[in-house]
Order: sequence, then C-alpha cells, then structure tokens
Amino acid sequence: MYSFYNSKEHKIMDFSNPFAFDSGEQQFPITSPNWPMTSSEDPLGSVVTPSSRRSRYQSHPGAVREGEEEEEEEEEGSRVRKLSQRQLSQVLERSGDIPVLFSAKPLHSDDKKVPDKKCQKNKEKRETIQVIYTAGRPPWYDSTGHQEADAFVIGLCGGSASGKTSVAKVIVEASGVPWVVILSQDCFYKEYNDKEKELIAKNEFNFDHPDAFDFDLIYKTLKKLKSGKQVKVPVYDYVTHRRKKIWNTVYGANVVIFEGILAFADKRLVELMDLKVFVDTDSDIRLARRLKRDISDRGRDLGSVLHQYNTFVKPSFDTYIAPTMSLADIVIPQGVENDVALQLIIQHVKRELDRRGYVTRSKTTCNNDNLLTELPLPESLVILPSTSEVKVLLTIIRDKTTIRDDFIFYSQRLMRLLLELSLTFLPVTPETVPTFRGEEYNGVAFTGKLCAVSIVRAGEVMETAVHSVVKDISIGKILIQTCQSTGEPALHYLRLPYGIASMHVMLMDATLATGAAAMMAIRILLDHDVPEEFISFVCLIASKPGVQAIAYAFPKVRIIMGELDPDIDEHYHICPGLGNFGDRFFGTS
Repeated sequence: MYSFYNSKEHKIMDFSNPFAFDSGEQQFPITSPNWPMTSSEDPLGSVVTPSSRRSRYQSHPGAVREGEEEEEEEEEGSRVRKLSQRQLSQVLERSGDIPVLFSAKPLHSDDKKVPDKKCQKNKEKRETIQVIYTAGRPPWYDSTGHQEADAFVIGLCGGSASGKTSVAKVIVEASGVPWVVILSQDCFYKEYNDKEKELIAKNEFNFDHPDAFDFDLIYKTLKKLKSGKQVKVPVYDYVTHRRKKIWNTVYGANVVIFEGILAFADKRLVELMDLKVFVDTDSDIRLARRLKRDISDRGRDLGSVLHQYNTFVKPSFDTYIAPTMSLADIVIPQGVENDVALQLIIQHVKRELDRRGYVTRSKTTCNNDNLLTELPLPESLVILPSTSEVKVLLTIIRDKTTIRDDFIFYSQRLMRLLLELSLTFLPVTPETVPTFRGEEYNGVAFTGKLCAVSIVRAGEVMETAVHSVVKDISIGKILIQTCQSTGEPALHYLRLPYGIASMHVMLMDATLATGAAAMMAIRILLDHDVPEEFISFVCLIASKPGVQAIAYAFPKVRIIMGELDPDIDEHYHICPGLGNFGDRFFGTS
C-alpha cells in the first residue's frame, strides 16, 4: 500500500479507502505536512534489539556506518502556508464538500476530558470534518509550461520486515518536503490463476519470488509518477490474495519513495531511480518482526509463518534480494536506527529539490516585458464582441463606486454571455429532428462530453452562470494560492470530474493577470491526460502579458474573455482592471 506518516500522532494514514463524493472521481494531491524531526523509534514495537556485531554487508562501498560525521547542515524545511479560518469557511460553503487530504480522524489539540456527554459528542462531530491544508505544491514546470525536472525517485530495497517503511517515514519527517508519495511494491502482486490460488490456499506459494509481482504495471506507474502524471494504484487484499475492485488515484509528487523487497530486481525500475538505498537488518530481527506482523495484523498462526519463512522467505532473500545490494548507492546497516546514514540521505534529497526548483512567475513577467508583449495577439484569443450591452456591463463592474449587489448581478450577466460564446467553439455534427408541424428541422448536436473546472476562489463565481447555460454540467475545482514568501502560485487541492481525459474542459477564472495560476491549472489538466486542444480558458478581464504567456506556453488552448487590458503593474495587478474580483463579489477584504 502507499501511505503517509503523521508524526504528531505516530500513525500511518492509509489511503486504501479513498474519500468519495456524490459525483465524480475523487482526485486529490498527495501531500505531507511540514513535519519536525522526530526520534527514530521503531513503530513496529519489536522487543528485539539490533545485534551489535558488524554487519556482513558493511564492506559495500556505499555503506554508511554509525559514528561518521555529517558533511554539512541544511536549512530548515519549507514554510507552511495555511488558509485562514474565514477563507477556509468560504471555500467549504461554496464548494459544498469537505476536501479532506489525509484522514477523517479528528486531530486532538489536548487531552482534557469533557464531562458533558452531549458536548463531547458535538465536539467529536465537529472534529471529524477538520480539513488539513499543508504547504502547497510549487510549480513543477518552467516558464514555457513544460516540465523539465522530474520527481525525485528514491528506491528502498531490503529483506522482508527489514524496516524499509520506517526508513521511508523518517526521510519524509525530517526532510520537511511536502508532496511526498510512498509507493509500496506490495500493491502490485499479480492476479493469480486457479493453479496459483490452490498453492496459496495450501500455504505453498512463494510471494517473495519475482514472478509474484506485476513488474510491467510497476514500471508504467513509477514512470508516470516520475514525470508528474496522474496514476492509479491497485489495492491488494492480503486476506483474499487478490486486488480489490477499487484503485487509488495518486497525483502531484515532488519525491517518490518506492519500497519493496524486490525494488531493484527489474532493470527498468533501477534506471528510473535517482537514489538507491538498501536497508540491511539482521535476519533474527527481521524474523521477529515478521512473526509479530503476520500473527497480529494478518491473523496467521505461528506454524504457517515459520513454514513460509524457512521454505520461501529466507531462500528468496539469499537468491534474489541480497545480490541486488551491489546496485545500491548507499547501504544502511541497522536500518532506521542509523541516524548518520538517514541524515545524509535527507540532505541529498533537499539539495536535489533545491536544484530542480522553478521560479515561474517572475520569469514569465520578465519574458512578457522583453519578448511576448511585442508579439501580435495570438490566434487562440477570442474576445467577446464589444456591443453596447457588453460595454455597459463592463462599465458597471469596473466602477469602484458600484455597490456589491449590482456588481454581482451585472458580472453574472456578463459571465453568461461569455460562457455562451465559449460553447460556439465546441465540435458539432448535423442533426435532423422532427417538429410538431410534421416538418424536419436541420440543426446541429454537440458530439462530445463537456465539463467545467473553476480555479478557487474567484473562478467559483462562474459556476452559477455555467449551470444556467449548460444543464447538469460536471464541475471540478482547483485551489491555487500565491505563496506570500515567494510570490509563486502553489497547488493545495484539486477535485476533477470522473473521465475528464475524454472531455472538453472550460477552465474558469474571473481575471487573468500574469497567467501564473492559469498556467498551473492548465498543466494540471494536461497531467490528467486532457488534450491541450480540448481546453478553453474563460475569464472576464485579462491582461495582455497574461494572455501572451498562456498562448506562448500552450498554443492550442483557446482563451475566451470579456475584455483585454494592456498591462499589469509591479504588484501583478491588472491595469486598469476592476479591483480584487473575489473580495468585491464575496464582500471580503
């Protein structure tokens, strides 16, 4: 399975039960909080202490032994940007759902007991809908909209119960890196035939053999994760020894940790890994941990566990797992208790992520000043015809003295006109229908599927208008916020309609300034396999630099807007613009 570690509660958050909504497929960014450094306590709780004798694999050139000094110190983890309570409430009220990123389990701030049972019940009810927001994912693409730096992939190999998952959790905790995926090889056991099922029932099947895993599926999944694409990970049932019918959706990783007993057994997987780590733990300790895990967690008896260990686990380790140690860049003797080796790995990961970082907003603005603004307007740009009615509506919403009720009414009128214009670019085929007079009418019919995606929060103002234009349209959401420390957009949350890869998408936002948030949203749609030519970006007011930036990065995306403003100021505000659209519409400041 793949999971995340909550250092505050020392508990694994399992994604085997995806959060479901009434409509559409739940798709959310996989994140991890900005965890502090914690002790390397063994969460398995084994009573067996590591052997003090020298490991037989410490002669490996990449082995790190306890006592070696760290080469350098790294800065503290990334800052955490959270929504205020008022902003969060507004998001939840408008979206109508609870975008939980980790678990619905309540987070307890203290252990004080509440004597009143009714109060305690109400408190628990409130806590179960808490939403966890972490540091948002920064841009993973350059100013041209194309991804050049792949996710950093760490391969963790070692014997069964050697502590691979514990090592992965410590790396996640101490690195302070948001957007980390821990992917387990155990998710990718094959679908077994009848003969293999009979062997499993007799406890005579070797689950530690390379033939037990679907390496083709592992390779495709890891390759897509490395390139920043959305993937679907199977869910394996250890009781029935088959895959469940549900698949977990994973998207948006800066770091991918792939752990498994045969993580290095396939050459294709090794080539995808940026760092290969072998966790070396004494065989007695591994056996003790395996006994506790299989008996306590998987309901097996002592005899069957020992029989399987002696018949399959130990021979497979000697034959298939131990020889792959030569492929590792670093070997960690004594597993999670080797703090020196873990610190070196963490420092290396931080350096690699810093080296791969992008600064898209300032680079895009620089390109606009020097190159893009001198170019003619792109052919993909469509501006709402400037009729007297449209001019009146724009005049009212631009006026700073317009009261809020009038601003909402007239801006929604303008949105409907804009969305109706965007529908005229959808593909149609001739359609003939009979009329009540017995005559036939030659018309057209839309041939594809259509959905809308709003960029929270200003883009949500267009959802009412799109429902009034297209009946029963599916609407997704993408939450992008500007990081106050860097000025860069950051992805915090997304929920996209089921089957969006085959749909025409209307991406909606009220305004377009630099184009940084819009570029991130378009990049997300492309990562979910939406064809570029199927995307239409719809907004009321846009700046010329922002339009040029999108057209330069994504020339096949159609841009549809109410009016084009000439420039943006040093604070990235549209000139002349119409103020902060979200604040004016929702009455906030």
